[in-house]
Amino acid sequence: MAPLLFASAGGANSLKLGLHIEAWEWAAFVALIVTLLLADLFIFHRDAHEVSVRSAAIESAVWISLGLGFALVVWWWHGGAAAGQYVSGYLIEESLSIDNVFVWAVILTFFQVPQAYRFRVLFWGIFGALILRAVFIFAGVALVERFEWVLYFFGAFLVYTAFKIARHDEAEVHPDQNLALRIVQKVLPSTPEYDGQKMFTKRNGKRLATPLFAVLIMIESTDVVFAVDSIPAIFGVSQEQFIIFSSIAYAILGLRSLYFCLAGMADRFRFLNTGLGFILGFVGIKMILATADVVHIPTWLSLGVIIGVLAVSVVASLRADRRDGGTEHDTVDEMAERSHEKE
Repeated sequence: MAPLLFASAGGANSLKLGLHIEAWEWAAFVALIVTLLLADLFIFHRDAHEVSVRSAAIESAVWISLGLGFALVVWWWHGGAAAGQYVSGYLIEESLSIDNVFVWAVILTFFQVPQAYRFRVLFWGIFGALILRAVFIFAGVALVERFEWVLYFFGAFLVYTAFKIARHDEAEVHPDQNLALRIVQKVLPSTPEYDGQKMFTKRNGKRLATPLFAVLIMIESTDVVFAVDSIPAIFGVSQEQFIIFSSIAYAILGLRSLYFCLAGMADRFRFLNTGLGFILGFVGIKMILATADVVHIPTWLSLGVIIGVLAVSVVASLRADRRDGGTEHDTVDEMAERSHEKE
């Protein structure tokens, strides 16, 4: 275990641990993820209701515990190097998801989705995100195995993305200009009224899409952008399909509760984007250097940098917030509403 954990040479292929995952093990893991999703939907959130910040915080703690707890399973199963890569991937995906939360807020506010219906549409958004990430991961691994030089492109893209995130220079979300949504609205008969949590309803014998289906289309189409950011980032800490998919899956599972949890405190983490920019830049440079066989930064050091930067960003944000006197903060929805009014 120790030789793997402290390996310091071998170029980009050192991130390929050669794990052998049987088909039944893949099936068991996918079944576990599906079971967790269905239990969340049909047991804990069976009826439409507004999710309080308190219950969202408890749910977030549970999801984070499950995600980090799986690292112990990976350690027991495949050793310390695999566990280190898993935790690094999990933390990167979880931290990058903060921006995803704000985009959801813009979409949900634009379509004026009632609070009681937001969990259901976000659930199906998460389900679609998992499928999309799986496609990207398997395609990405196959591409890297065939053309290793692609890692140079991934690394350069991460450095560019890091610069944009650190400068808060990100494109605004304009739901009314979304191409996927405009196509769906042209080809699919729709109704402007909500019908509970239904994606489709019947009017005068005709089956029509509700605005909730339009919201789902928006969430899925914008998730492509986040996948383009997060997948290359995780390739910088692991090139094992199972490690990448499992770390992303557990991080994504808790996104719904994270949205409801951060609804009233998102702007308090003012230095988080700077920290995320530093992490992405670090991972991008690490990927380029490893691919060129210049130097390989060991997994334990990468994990330490990621944890350290996230901790410093959060602590510095909270201290700055306290120093400013704890002034009243806008909620995510209020921020999104202002963004919509500017259009």
